[in-house]
Amino acid sequence: MKEIQKVLLIVNPISGGINKENIIQNVEAEVKKINAELTTYKTTGENDRKKIQNLVDECAFDRILIAGGDGTIKLVAEALMDDKTPIAIIPAGSANGLALNLGIPKNLKDQISIALGNSITQMDMLEINDELCLHIGDLGLNAELIKNYEHSRIRGKMGYLLQTIPTLWYSKYPFEFEVKLENRSFTKQGILLAFANAKKYGTGANVNPKGKIDDGVFEILLFKNFDTLEILKTLRNETDVSSEFVEIIPVKEARVFCKKPVAFQIDGEYLGEKEEISVKISPKKLPIMTSKQP
Repeated sequence: MKEIQKVLLIVNPISGGINKENIIQNVEAEVKKINAELTTYKTTGENDRKKIQNLVDECAFDRILIAGGDGTIKLVAEALMDDKTPIAIIPAGSANGLALNLGIPKNLKDQISIALGNSITQMDMLEINDELCLHIGDLGLNAELIKNYEHSRIRGKMGYLLQTIPTLWYSKYPFEFEVKLENRSFTKQGILLAFANAKKYGTGANVNPKGKIDDGVFEILLFKNFDTLEILKTLRNETDVSSEFVEIIPVKEARVFCKKPVAFQIDGEYLGEKEEISVKISPKKLPIMTSKQP
């Protein structure tokens, strides 16, 4: 592998509500140890994607580190769609689902060691309508819960827990999904239809045990109207989801139609209600640092 000479650190100062100075100082120290040059960019919420593109175009970085959550990683991935520089995650957001799926440890020193290491995975990405999806998007009850959570003042697992009953009370589930695949179509009812490029939600719930981020396929997960409260509680915890709850279909491309608009989210971000969803594996891969092949 090419020697690391230039490193870009992209920091979201407000993600996760935590101060990032300790992260910056530790990255600076470790980059100095390998005699590399470090450039630090802090996001502002104004034209960040274009500014990152310009920065990468102007300087041939060997590694790009991202200190933020899933939203920041998605922003950088969108900016780097035509760039092959490996990225690395320093999880520091309110949602760190991708880091969880990649097995990134919680210790900062270990995170930086992986970021400056040699293990690169060529990760699949999903294209859902006009949006990039890195690990999981879904239609239905979970997206409604995320919408309600975003308007709540209480964060973390307690915030999700407090929104569970109101979400169930006002939701119009079950939803009817018409799914068209390459070789067949079907219509089924359920409380949630997910598109998974990985195994887990950001909460740790293992919903797609056979999922791989680099196998060239994604999985459609249909959560049945079996025990709605139990399913919703399970999705909010670090646990395996019972096979009684979910039907799993591996595919490369799909279209979904809903009779009525249904709540929709990608990687923990609520994106409104949708009646039609088009999903496919992106032809482009995201080179990303991992401790081992996930």
